[in-house]
Amino acid sequence: MTDKKKGNNCKKVLKNLSKNYWTVSTVILGVLLIAILAMGGIGGSSISGNAAGAKVAEWASGQVENVEIVSVTEEYGLYAVTFSYANPETAATEEATLQITKDGSSLILQAIPLQTTATTTPTDTPVTTSTDIPKTDKPVVELYVWSYCPYGVAAQGPLAEVASLLGDNINTKTYMYYDGHGPFETQQNKIQACIQEVAPEKYWDYAAGFVDSIYSECGASKDIDCDLTKSTTLMNKLGIDSDEVLSCVENRGADLIAADSAKAQAGGVTGSPTMVINGVRVQVDRTPEAIKSVICSAFTEAPEECGEELDATAAAASGSC
Repeated sequence: MTDKKKGNNCKKVLKNLSKNYWTVSTVILGVLLIAILAMGGIGGSSISGNAAGAKVAEWASGQVENVEIVSVTEEYGLYAVTFSYANPETAATEEATLQITKDGSSLILQAIPLQTTATTTPTDTPVTTSTDIPKTDKPVVELYVWSYCPYGVAAQGPLAEVASLLGDNINTKTYMYYDGHGPFETQQNKIQACIQEVAPEKYWDYAAGFVDSIYSECGASKDIDCDLTKSTTLMNKLGIDSDEVLSCVENRGADLIAADSAKAQAGGVTGSPTMVINGVRVQVDRTPEAIKSVICSAFTEAPEECGEELDATAAAASGSC
């Protein structure tokens, strides 16, 4: 069976799936297993959890729409990758979990432990609500992304709008923790990390400009020169000392990214984007209004800016990360 036929068969099966999570998960896993095993056997050195998630996202994105990695964990000597996708029948967002071997060569049907306990019983993934977030006078908002991850960009743009609105009322930090797309993404990660060191007060202006004018063009071409040229132009336009930033990229960029990666690993971050507010990981719609609301719920006493209504429309994301 050719890859094209397998892909078509997968889409036909998905169109007839029910909404039941375990049915969806099992069918997807079965189809993926057939396809991946045709590509090669199990063996080789281990890859990282992020790389395993990227492999799953890349393949699944060819079969269903709006694939997004939710989490990657180690389970029974494998990587367990949970991802969301748009149900082709209802367009509703659903989730499935599949296992991939540590070397990234094969997907397998869901592992079943020989000794079952209460902790192995499937449960719905909990969604953090605003009531779970501790209240502080000045909330700390952390965003973990790959710079060219479409889902990360879909969160970074709205957060930039909220950060500009709330200003010094909040502490914000973007952690550029992974570069799975190649050298152009490594470079952009370093640029954004260094801007936060050199000109933190202008970082969110840069982030908004990156989302609006750099991501689509340079992400499509995957051109490191495009990324450098447009980033330099944007920095100069915003009054950021591009020479100082690029000196930081050259001399300290690798260390800054290593620190971001270590922070993500210590916090169990595996998906781009991941948002953490006052130490609590949250799941929130990627709209300025939704992000503003959840951040404002974390204030001991919310500032008047929280009363301003922002756009509630989510930006579309396409691709994989």
